[in-house]
Amino acid sequence: MRIRTSTIEELPVLQDIERAAGLCFRDIGMEEIADDEPLSLEELSRYQRAGRAWVAVDDADRVVAYLITDPVDGNIHIEQVSVHPDSARRGVGRALIDHIAARAAADGVPALTLTTFVDVAWNAPYYAARCGFRTLTEAELTPGLREIQRSEAAHGLSRWPRVCMRRDLSLERGGGRAGVSAGRSSEPG
Repeated sequence: MRIRTSTIEELPVLQDIERAAGLCFRDIGMEEIADDEPLSLEELSRYQRAGRAWVAVDDADRVVAYLITDPVDGNIHIEQVSVHPDSARRGVGRALIDHIAARAAADGVPALTLTTFVDVAWNAPYYAARCGFRTLTEAELTPGLREIQRSEAAHGLSRWPRVCMRRDLSLERGGGRAGVSAGRSSEPG
C-alpha cells in the first residue's frame, strides 16, 4: 500500500468508497448515515486542488481509502476518512492518519483533530485505542471545533452522541508516539 495525494480523476472513486464504507452504519441502526450522500465532486475537488485529499492505493494503484483535511484553529482537522470495506481492518485508515500526522508534525502543527460518533466501535473507541486521539472536554473546544459541531448538528448528526478528539503531535516531532498501540469515519483502517 502507498499513500499519495488524490488526482482529480479519482474523485468519483472517493465518492464510491464513501458510499460503500457508509453501509456498515445500516447494521447498527444508523440508516440516515448509511444513506447520506458523500461530498459533491465540486467539494472534493476543492480539497484535491488544495493538496488536502490523500489516498491509499493498492499495488495496482487503485484507490482503497481516502482522507481529507481542513486547517482549523492552527491544527489539522480530519474532515473525513473512509476505507472501502474490501480493504477494511488492515490498518489502511490508521496508515492514512499516521501519514497526515507525520507531515503535520514535520510542519510544526500542534495536533490533529476530528469529530466522530461516541458509540460506534470503529469511531471514537477506535481512534482512542489505536490512533492516539483523546476526547476533548467542552472547555478544550476551540472556536473552529464548535463551529464544526454546529454544522454537524444542522446536518442531523447530533441525533447520535458525538465528540471532538485530538491527537497531540509534539511527541511525534521527536519520533515517538505516546499512548498509541503499534496507530466522520466510515470504517476502521
